[in-house]
Amino acid sequence: FGSAKQDAYRRDLTINSLFYNINKKSVEDFTGRGLADLKSGKIVTPLPPKETFLDDPLRVLRAIRFGARFSFVLDEELKEAAASDEVGAAILDKISRERVGREIDLMILDKQPVQAVTYICSLQLFWVVFTLPAKTEPAVSEGCDRLCVASMDAAWNLLELIGYTALNDEQRRLYLYASFFTPLRKVHYSDNKGKMIPVANYIFRNSLKLKNSDAEMVISLHSASERFISLIDSLAGTENVETGEGRDKLDMPSLRILAGLLLREIKSLWRVALLISTLLYPIDVDRAEVSPDKQIELDKRRNLFKTVETAIMKLGLENVWEMKPLVNGKDIMTILQLKTGGPKVKEWQQKSLEWQLADPSRTSEQCIDWMRESHSKLS
Repeated sequence: FGSAKQDAYRRDLTINSLFYNINKKSVEDFTGRGLADLKSGKIVTPLPPKETFLDDPLRVLRAIRFGARFSFVLDEELKEAAASDEVGAAILDKISRERVGREIDLMILDKQPVQAVTYICSLQLFWVVFTLPAKTEPAVSEGCDRLCVASMDAAWNLLELIGYTALNDEQRRLYLYASFFTPLRKVHYSDNKGKMIPVANYIFRNSLKLKNSDAEMVISLHSASERFISLIDSLAGTENVETGEGRDKLDMPSLRILAGLLLREIKSLWRVALLISTLLYPIDVDRAEVSPDKQIELDKRRNLFKTVETAIMKLGLENVWEMKPLVNGKDIMTILQLKTGGPKVKEWQQKSLEWQLADPSRTSEQCIDWMRESHSKLS
């Protein structure tokens, strides 16, 4: 077991090596620098950092997590050791991906997630942590790690401007992951069956060993955000807001149908998807300036998000996935005089849903009449 002093030197960081003596009611600092590092805001290991990290490579990620949480400075010797090939190889070889994923998840859930991933990137650990399959299509471009960090930084700044309470904890978590991997959203890999799948799936399931649902939701958010972009002009137009010049706008029934179907698919995460699409949407900034003001661009994106959010709420679509269909499968079978269900029923369920979304004032009786008339024309 060893002495208290030996125990203190075996800890990951000096700030985590402090003891409290309940008899003396005082803090004991056996490494001789725990209190000083706590006061000066430094992340230091009690023993030489490479020795500490090779003993348990997960300590590298813990150092990053604590450094980010408290906005502490990483010790120069610690950074040099963390960025070494030897320590990087040890993380890959000695640490289970579940433990890596748990540390990353704690960083994302913490107060300073952008600082944490910035440290990971600057220490050359990005692809050690977020490992990729051997082959991707297209190949991941050089500097993509920095783009991922920049993407999360922009997302964090936008959320800060809008207000953290706009999303609950789980929505914020998925928002940060989705924004972080946005630069990789069009990169795919081939699974065991030869199917091309977004690489985010590999990162969540293999690199981080997080929930399968995390991978599914982030991929869904990427898809939904792309679809949202095509609706932004029309939705913003309902609020009499000028967006891009020369962009076609949808008529109201078509807009209600497309927006309604999208929200029914993404459900309560629609604000997350809208935030990401707002970040991807091409904003007009005065390029005459040598260095355009990022705050002006951020304000424009915030205003665009709020405008589209308001438009969706005015259209009554904010909880559209809870909308009850005017007709059910049995109704459709009766109307179409079908003896059994099947693709035909599914097809008309979709048609009737779109008909209902186009005009919220429509009734079940009107839907039945419309369906009979439409079906007779096709017969």
